[in-house]
Amino acid sequence: MTVMPKSLSRREFLYRVAAVGGTGLLLTTLNAWGGEMQSSTSAPPRLTGNGRGRTVIILGAGLAGMSAAYELGNLGYDCRLVEARSFAGGRCQTARRGTTIKEYGGEAQTCDFDQGLYLNHGPWRIPYNHQSVLYYTRLFQVPLEIMVNDNDTSYVYREGNDPLCNRRIRQVEIKADMRGHVAELLAKAVKNNKLDQDLSADDKILLLDYLVNEGNLSRSDLQYRGNEGRGYKVNPGAGIDPGPGVPSDPLGFADLLASKLGHVYSAVHEFWQQATMFQPIGGMDAIAKAFERRVGKNIRYSTVAHSIRQSEKGVSVELRDLAGEPAGTLTGDFCLCTIPLSVLGAVDTDFSPTFKQALRSVSYAPVGKIGLQMKRRFWEEDDFIYGGHVRTNFPGIGSISLPSTGWQTQKGVLQGYYNFEGEATEISAMSLKERADFALAAGQKIFPAYRESFESAFSVAWHRIPFSLGGWADWSGAARKSAYPLLLEGEGRVLLAGEHMSYLPGWQAGAIESAWQQIEKIHRRLHA
Repeated sequence: MTVMPKSLSRREFLYRVAAVGGTGLLLTTLNAWGGEMQSSTSAPPRLTGNGRGRTVIILGAGLAGMSAAYELGNLGYDCRLVEARSFAGGRCQTARRGTTIKEYGGEAQTCDFDQGLYLNHGPWRIPYNHQSVLYYTRLFQVPLEIMVNDNDTSYVYREGNDPLCNRRIRQVEIKADMRGHVAELLAKAVKNNKLDQDLSADDKILLLDYLVNEGNLSRSDLQYRGNEGRGYKVNPGAGIDPGPGVPSDPLGFADLLASKLGHVYSAVHEFWQQATMFQPIGGMDAIAKAFERRVGKNIRYSTVAHSIRQSEKGVSVELRDLAGEPAGTLTGDFCLCTIPLSVLGAVDTDFSPTFKQALRSVSYAPVGKIGLQMKRRFWEEDDFIYGGHVRTNFPGIGSISLPSTGWQTQKGVLQGYYNFEGEATEISAMSLKERADFALAAGQKIFPAYRESFESAFSVAWHRIPFSLGGWADWSGAARKSAYPLLLEGEGRVLLAGEHMSYLPGWQAGAIESAWQQIEKIHRRLHA
């Protein structure tokens, strides 16, 4: 005889759905019923009840760990954070005067920038769609400013034998001329009925009108002869000379195609890379410091997790100081581990062999940056470029990024390179002086005042930084399918969070949103 299950109220059913599948499954169920709930990427989960009498051990006081501690603390949980560094924030760091780092196998380095100057050598920009980060900057009143992420007046400089190489060209010239030439071709094809798709007479008129406007074409012969938006040879001014100015000559279409310079831009930006983004005033670590002011009393600094053990009733973490000496043991109901997987793999745990293998399947990206303090903002004074990136094909350099703060002041810190993978590994093997010389040699090819304006440098190779061992998790497609779901589920009373436990690797939003997801699981399980 079949026994019919006891009927459940919607409230009880939703509670069980959330306990099993978290916010994602709950949102799906509510949407299927026509319900409404705030997106989990815009604000932390709305949890009811309290955590009084419950302890959560949080390993790592980066943004994932601190956002978890903040939200759980608001519910009454006793959160014990363990941080290997002497400061909070994880990779959310800003180098300014007095900042010190020592890479594995490298020299000790102290930042010597002038007071008020800095480099965001960790995360350095916030897209508008990372609402989880903006939620906290708004809540904690962290003032923001615009970060110019794409500047049409900045240069493209490519070395090679193709046309238009070995010279600096403003991005706006490339954009104007590529669009103009392509619009000319399409306009003439429309006019001469050479398109495969049939167009009505009215459609042709409307499309031609659009192309004339988009490509700045002549209405008489549909030819592209340049665009004042790409700049002038001589700018318009007062009086008769220069008067209306002298138009500039467009780059040849064949040369543009051969040089592939049209690849340096897209008419529609990537989802995470808009033309204008945000940055906290004074440095990205303002976000980490805002969290630290609220949860710092619960952080145990300069302490590492030596071993993790768990049972059906709780978790214990044996601690060591940086010299390797015993520093006590923490016990709690759950452990939220936010330290990078590249570091967690070396911790003594009682994880299952399958879980340990999943940890080992995730590699971390070698990443390097260098900040160069210049005694004169020549990019503004000589070339009229305010923020954005100079795009190059120089190996080991990538883009040279100009500061989006301190406009028209005397000095500034630009980002001399941002390299990845094999190039980052190669450059990181250089001495600190060699790294600076390498960056200066590249910039000198573009800006005549580059080397003579240089005052000091600060560089970082994240794959050689203790307690980081990489810039971000570099998931393979195979690991996403096999290891990611397993790690996301956690094991027993140990759950994982951080940018590596998201589809936003390297972004602060990934760290925060992964923490939101996992604290909901902890809360549901403790109140089941």
